[in-house]
Formats: sequence, C-alpha cells, structure tokens
Amino acid sequence: MNNFADAPAFLRSLFHCAVAAADPIKVVSNHLPPRPKGRLIVIGAGKASTRMAETVEAHYGSCDGLVITRYGYSRPCEGIEIIEAAHPLPDAAGVDATRRILQLVRRLNSDDMVLVLISGGGSALLNAPVEGLTLDDIVTVNKALLTSGAPIAEMNAIRKRLCDAKGGKLAAACHPARVLSLMISDVPRDDPAMIASGPTVGEVSGADPQKIVARYNLDLPDSVLEILNKPSKNVALDDPRLANVENRVIAAPSMSLNAAAEMARRTGCDVRMLGDALEGEARELGAEQAILVLEIQRKIEKGDAPILLLSGGECTVTCRGKGVGGPNAEFVLSAAIALNGAQGIHVLACDTDGVDGAAEVAGALAGPDTLKRAGAIGVSPQAALGANDAHSFFAEIDSQVITGPTLTNVNDFRAFLIEPI
Repeated sequence: MNNFADAPAFLRSLFHCAVAAADPIKVVSNHLPPRPKGRLIVIGAGKASTRMAETVEAHYGSCDGLVITRYGYSRPCEGIEIIEAAHPLPDAAGVDATRRILQLVRRLNSDDMVLVLISGGGSALLNAPVEGLTLDDIVTVNKALLTSGAPIAEMNAIRKRLCDAKGGKLAAACHPARVLSLMISDVPRDDPAMIASGPTVGEVSGADPQKIVARYNLDLPDSVLEILNKPSKNVALDDPRLANVENRVIAAPSMSLNAAAEMARRTGCDVRMLGDALEGEARELGAEQAILVLEIQRKIEKGDAPILLLSGGECTVTCRGKGVGGPNAEFVLSAAIALNGAQGIHVLACDTDGVDGAAEVAGALAGPDTLKRAGAIGVSPQAALGANDAHSFFAEIDSQVITGPTLTNVNDFRAFLIEPI
C-alpha cells in the first residue's frame, strides 16, 4: 500500500491531471462541423478561448475572427485576431474588442456560421456597456460584486443587464447566421446561461437585480441603478433570432475530477466524491470539509487504503479585510485551522485557470506541519483569515501553488488526502 511519503507532490500531480483533462486541444476538435457554404467567423472570450482558437485553426486552417483573452493568455493564431484585456476587472481594451466583435457579426446571412468560443473569465473580458453607462461604471459594479460574497448566478444576473453582448445579445446580433457556441464550463451545474454571462443563451426569466442589490448592500452608481430598474433587454429563450443557435458544453468540472479520481485509484486510493458544484463561503466550506475529514479518519484503520476526498465548484469570499481574497487559498487556510495539525491529512485547493481570485496564484497546500511552520516565523493563520489575506499567509510559508496560465478553466479543484494513523 502506498504511504504517500510526499503527499503534497501527489496532490499537485492530481491537480495537474485535472487541468490536463480540460485542455481545449483534447476536446474542441471533436465538436467542429464542416465549413459552412458562406463565411466562417470565429469569435470568443475567456481564459481558454485562445487555446480553443488555436485548435480551431489547426482543424480548419486560417480563419477570420477575433477572440478576447486575459493578459498573458495569448496563443499564436494565423487569421483569428487575439486581443488581450484585463480580468477580473474590465478595461478599455476589452470594451473596444467587444464592440469590434459586435460589428464583425452584423450583416451576415443564413449561409454563414459564427463559431463562438466561450470559457470562464468571459464575463469580465466581454464587455460593451449599454447606453448610459461608462467603463468606470462597469468596473465599480464588478468590484462590488467580487467582494460581496454573491454566488455566480446572482453576479451574472447583474452583469447581463449592463452589457450589449451578454444575456443572449451576442447571438441575436449574429442573426440570421448559424451560431455554434462551444463552452468550457467554470460554473456549478454547467448552466450555459451562466458561463461568461451567457452571451449566446436566451433567458427563460432573469433574477430580480434590485433584490440582489439590496441583499448584498451593493453600493452602485445611480446610472447603474437606473438601468437595473428598467425592463430587461436580455434576449428571451424563445426569441426567433435564437432559432439557429446551438450552445454546447464541451468540457466541465466533472471531467477533470473524474480524471484525477482515476489517477488516484491507480495509486491505491479509495476515492470519494463530494460533487462538482459546491458553492458557499470559502472559509465555511473549508471548515465543514475539515470536520468531515476528521470524522472519516477516525473510522479508518491501519492497513486501510488512504482516502482521497474530491470536490469542485465555486466558493466565494466576502472581503472585509485588507487582503485580496482568493477562495481556494481561503478554503485551505480555514481547513488547516480546523484540522489543527492533525496527522496524516493534507489538503489542496486550486483554480484550474491558475488564478485564485485576483491573485496570480492557483491556490495553496496545507498539511500537519502548516500551523507549526507559520508559528515558527510569527505568522498568525487566524489573523490572515480575518483579513482575507490567505495568499500572503501561504506565500510566507512557501505553500502556494503557482502554475501560470493554464489556458483552460473548469472551476475549482479541491482534494483532501486522508491516511490511516
């Protein structure tokens, strides 16, 4: 039986396996139809969109189009123009590129096809403020949402109302061309309407933005509140302009968790899944799972197989301190505090896009010696958690996971390795 002498390295290898399973090169080409009779236009937005575009050109050859990605996430394409823009707070480069995309898809006909490449991060990158709003307004809204603790569905209910490309409006602009939207999901339950705020997905009914503003006490500009108080201009699910639109999720968190689970089973682990759509406050979920892990360890005996507890989803952080948040790092810090140095237990939580919150860090690791090492250099885990500054805590003890751009995004990956003691 494997005793995992290097448990942190094992958990890192599982995370890299999960990321590799969602590489667009492995999934995009299986979903590409024959070229249309007319024009083929390739557009998109997200952290994985340029890797997707690269795969599209490997399949079709040079294509016309424009894709928006995060700074540092560009890939070489022959015909598809790549524009880098800011994330998680939008900037002028993203706004200009979004307006160019909207112009690019106008005046197409029914023989044409628009291939839309959508992945996580698209909500910030694909931004064309509706009439009456400025970029500064949109930045203010995103700052408020990102620190509010609101789940992604409620955040996107606000974002959709404020953008000329979200909430099905991009697909409507492509009419009467055929639209095929290929999506890499970074949202719980893989709802296409939530991925990048659903630029090609119509709505059955939208959440009430006024209630969301009140629930999270959001401090928004009057110009934004005025738009949110007006009837929605999001495109309805039964709008005839969407009749020739197909939305297809081609990679999802479950695929990555299953790949990591299979790798772990081959090493002799007993794998248990908690689900791929867990949401909630990162610190609360971290503590809850830590308590569950301690209960599991008490029931296993020496000689039993190590247990790997896996989960995915999207945690949130309500920022009240001076830190930058980072739901994965905060999850691990909260879990480490709850575990209190318990022997035989290691935890990793990372975002598969390589960016945890606003930090250029994928996530963090913790084990039995984490609190001891922190104490030896005078770093308080409780103070760091209270300040929403988990990233600084793990940087001090050299327990961050830093990958750089992964060029994919299927949400968070969390793993506890539980060994018999």
